[in-house]
Amino acid sequence: MSKYQRKVLVSTSAGIALENMDIMFLSFSLSTIITTFGITGTQAGFISTITNLGMLVGGIIFGILADKYGRVKVFSQTVIIFSVASLLMFFASNIYLVYLFRFIAGIGAGGEYGACMSLISETFSKKHLGRATSTAAIGAQVGAILAAVLASFIIPLLGWKMLYVIGVIPVLLVLDIRRGLKEPASFTQNHNDKQAGKFSLLFADKQTAWQTIGLSLMVTVQIAGYFGLMNWLPSIMQKQLHLSVSGSSLWMISTILGMCLGMMTFGTVMDKLGPRLAYGVFLICSAASVFLIVLAHDKWTLLGAAVIVGYFINGMYGGYGAIISSLYPTSIRATANNFIMNVGRAIGGFSSVVIGFLMDHYSLMTVIIFLSVIYLVSLAVMLTLPGLKKMYEQKEVLPQQ
Repeated sequence: MSKYQRKVLVSTSAGIALENMDIMFLSFSLSTIITTFGITGTQAGFISTITNLGMLVGGIIFGILADKYGRVKVFSQTVIIFSVASLLMFFASNIYLVYLFRFIAGIGAGGEYGACMSLISETFSKKHLGRATSTAAIGAQVGAILAAVLASFIIPLLGWKMLYVIGVIPVLLVLDIRRGLKEPASFTQNHNDKQAGKFSLLFADKQTAWQTIGLSLMVTVQIAGYFGLMNWLPSIMQKQLHLSVSGSSLWMISTILGMCLGMMTFGTVMDKLGPRLAYGVFLICSAASVFLIVLAHDKWTLLGAAVIVGYFINGMYGGYGAIISSLYPTSIRATANNFIMNVGRAIGGFSSVVIGFLMDHYSLMTVIIFLSVIYLVSLAVMLTLPGLKKMYEQKEVLPQQ
């Protein structure tokens, strides 16, 4: 990598890490928020839902703006929005203000992804793009670890509101972004394109429309599997298999380690062998590996299973930025990234509710079969997208800054 490419990758990875850190704060502060405001579980669950809705709204708005006015400008603006919204949580005096501030935070967080992935794709050559976007996506897992560590220290000593004050730190990143990054050459050359940010182009013809819908379905499965694993595996450990785990930190670190290793492997495989083979292998292995959770018989084998499952089900996440950026032109690249990813987040986030229902009324095996089937559905959808087959036939070397 050139010095500038390293700068882009570090900046985008840091932005994604700090955004996910802020989003993950909710997981660790939810129980104390319930106690503070005396709310029901349903009211508490709506905090996450409204955050996801904010991400969808922000994704559409800022995707269009990034295609019209610049990736770097929008990147820095979205960081400021979710940082300020996080700080405002300190002043939340009732649950309705919590809803408002998390919706605003979601707008900023949802808008960042497309700007980051477009900036990376227009800075790196296609032959290295899978590894570049996967490396940036690992930042999300780093953010989850930061959230866990900070929550364990801050909440017991200073309370849950002080945790969100930490969320204002990403504003400092904006100073570095604005000083060190510039708009990619491919964007500036198309800056006056009248088609820039035109949302309808995502559905311009039947093939493009199915491509957009199909990729949205694949991301929905991706997010559904991720939230299913992250939210429910600790409960499965303790209740369904009658195992004792000393806190959730060991499980979280093991799972995230598997996810990070999976992302790095997937990016390399996709760059070398193309997206169809990479996604095909990982989706089949995801459908099979979830059964390891049922076969585990003690704490250590279940932790090992979590690493393997995490490796496959979240290894694919970083590849979406690469394939979406390659399949859509510069004029709608950020719009496509944000729309597809945030539709997947909004719908896939409901997987926790579905899995909870299956756990209540059926069995662990039913949950595992459900997860396995949705990965096979994603595989079937992927095989119908002709753009993936052609994507790496010509590995165009993009201009480097």
